[in-house]
Amino acid sequence: MDEDLSSVLTAVGPRLRAVRHQRGTTLADLATATGISVSTLSRLESGQRRPNLELLLPLARAHGVALDDLVGAPATGDPRVHLRPVTRFGMTVLPLTQRPGGVQAYKMVLPVDGRPGEPDLQSHEGHEWLYVLDGALRLVLGEQDLLLTAGEAAEFDTRTPHWFTGSGGRPTEFLALFGRQGERAHLRVRPRADPDAAW
Repeated sequence: MDEDLSSVLTAVGPRLRAVRHQRGTTLADLATATGISVSTLSRLESGQRRPNLELLLPLARAHGVALDDLVGAPATGDPRVHLRPVTRFGMTVLPLTQRPGGVQAYKMVLPVDGRPGEPDLQSHEGHEWLYVLDGALRLVLGEQDLLLTAGEAAEFDTRTPHWFTGSGGRPTEFLALFGRQGERAHLRVRPRADPDAAW
């Protein structure tokens, strides 16, 4: 077997175990989600079973990662999964978690000019929590038009039509948490415009 291929395959087991532990998933949970037996999963993680696409594709789906995150280990055999930023429409999105069915966390960076055009409000199932790290974030939420600055947060049901953009002449950095319908963050902050708002 080619030495590089052998090195990659050897690294798959530790990476599979690291991803599973990172997500707090048991072998039994993973077996239920993928249809792969617990014994096969255990042998894959320990390196006693050679990985193949038939096994790795359902595992990548169950963990919510790209296939190359499971097999693209560096030559050092580093088992850690390195999440990569994605840039779309000038907005950079860095996934901080990838836990299927659970809360998803992202760091987002909006460009200086923000998103061009009029607000295009969207709605969908779920719950969202935003925290501004730097710059200013304009959030249109239903009939409200809010400006969040560094250190401010907002939480809302994503069935409410919403849209956001950067504001203030410099890039905007913020954290975003997305949960299923009914999941809420413990901290809720109301708009500054309400002086009587309580924490």
